[in-house]
Amino acid sequence: MRNRNPRNVPPINENIRFPEIRLIDNDGTQLGVMSPREAMKLAEERELDLVLVSDKANPPVCRIIDYGKYKFEQEKRAREARKRQHNAEVKEVKMRYKIDDHDYNVRVKNAQRFLKSGDKVKATVMFRGREIQHTDLAEELLNRMAKDLEEVAEIQQAPKREGRNMMMLLTPKK
Repeated sequence: MRNRNPRNVPPINENIRFPEIRLIDNDGTQLGVMSPREAMKLAEERELDLVLVSDKANPPVCRIIDYGKYKFEQEKRAREARKRQHNAEVKEVKMRYKIDDHDYNVRVKNAQRFLKSGDKVKATVMFRGREIQHTDLAEELLNRMAKDLEEVAEIQQAPKREGRNMMMLLTPKK
């Protein structure tokens, strides 16, 4: 017979193997320290389950509850936690080193919006043809952008050249 207790399922009823446990009733009152057999009898009288809540405590803590309801609540909490967490994406703002002031301000506003929503921003300056000779101007532009965004962002990766582009990575400030 294979093991029916996957890792995320707490031991219940007869699967609790400790010499003694601390028992808590379904309304939260402590019933004291006793053997698991006595606790099982109490749970059966109430037509509920004996569930191991914490095996790290001394003695381990068990609770008399409806296991189906307990499992449902745990899954509900896990779903809520997943819903609340935000996966940071990397958003990109592209420009050329000869960018006009208005266009530059649009890129800064977009980057600011991305950072405020918790995403990382990859600022890229693209070169065409002989423009590659002006990497110093592109680096100046990226540093200016970092300075303009310093209240909402910190530099994760300083400006560096990659092929025909120069890029810098910004992360939102905590």
